[in-house]
Amino acid sequence: MISQFEKLPVKEKELLLKAPALISVFVSSSLNEVNAARKADAIKLAHLKTFTATPLLIPYYIEVEKNFKEKFESIVKQYAPLDKEKRDELKKEIDSCYLIAEKVDKFYGHALQLSFNRYAKHVQHGDRPLLEYFIFPYPVPGFTD
Repeated sequence: MISQFEKLPVKEKELLLKAPALISVFVSSSLNEVNAARKADAIKLAHLKTFTATPLLIPYYIEVEKNFKEKFESIVKQYAPLDKEKRDELKKEIDSCYLIAEKVDKFYGHALQLSFNRYAKHVQHGDRPLLEYFIFPYPVPGFTD
């Protein structure tokens, strides 16, 4: 397990490990359903993060990847039909992930929150080629934004 999560209750650890899937479902859903291309991109990104994330977060993303697809599908079922009310509930669960991240080591929690933001942005722009993500893993104003 991730050493920064040791002092957290089990439910909070589980929620942090579920955060990328929650974010992916939220960002990839609209009109009461999940965009298949964005779902596929989110699954690929979960794998890519295991070696493209900041070194501090690689162990986190290795844990996340282990059952990302199952979590994603479970979240879709839990929040179906992904209407406004369900998306609001999903957003609250995502917000709680950010609050939990504030409870861990300050540097690690900040890195985690930034990573969540980048994860959401990447899934949202899933139409961009994955090669761009490797070449420019950080936003380049005027090019990747």
